Amino acid sequence: MNTLLADWKLILTFAAMALAAIVMIGYAFFRPAENPEELERKRRLHLNQIGRIAEGQVVELMQHSVDSHEKTKKVFGSRARPLPDAGPRHLVSYSYAISGVTYQTAQDITGLQSQVRFERLVAGQPASIKYDPSNPSDSILVADDWSGLR
Repeated sequence: MNTLLADWKLILTFAAMALAAIVMIGYAFFRPAENPEELERKRRLHLNQIGRIAEGQVVELMQHSVDSHEKTKKVFGSRARPLPDAGPRHLVSYSYAISGVTYQTAQDITGLQSQVRFERLVAGQPASIKYDPSNPSDSILVADDWSGLR
């Protein structure tokens, strides 16, 4: 024990490592949750910058009403958080093929009304899709400053 106490550098190193571990664990549990709308906007911007264009088509138009609170998963349970816009959500389902694989997905275009003419949007309409070349299932039909709708 005297040898351990005599080596103060070793004790200081262990104390610093323990403090760093406590800070990292505290940050993981108590960091603020990111806004889902902001995460989606960042994903659209990223795909608009790096995406390749493929030909696809609109499959279906949907209007989805959401609950006024969204459940966010936490380690010790879930917490309800109000959505910024609790009105109906506009979803567009579309399909496209890359290297013989057909993908079908949907995009929430609720905040992108300036890029979409809802009166001209019909099922079966051809469209250009931007997709991530490293993950072709990640795609967009409409972005903040781009639209694949014709």
